[in-house]
Amino acid sequence: MKVTVELDCTPEEARRMMGLPDVAKLNETYVKELSKFLQGASSVEQLQNFTKIIAPMGEAGIKMFSSFLGGAMGGGSNGGKSSSSKKKD
Repeated sequence: MKVTVELDCTPEEARRMMGLPDVAKLNETYVKELSKFLQGASSVEQLQNFTKIIAPMGEAGIKMFSSFLGGAMGGGSNGGKSSSSKKKD
């Protein structure tokens, strides 16, 4: 049996329905502080150090996340085999 339910609600209504906290003010504060920091950065090294601090596992985490996204978006459903490996008759 397959049942499909369609809800027509705003993201705010969905958040309240699921009991999730309202983090809008926290997000605004975070973005404002991050913007101030990035505007005050005077070198690429400062930005790289900041990225290493805030990213889980530093650069390795960023590379792993990037490869995950690349695999998901690149259609990795063929098991890593290229289309040229098919037999030609």
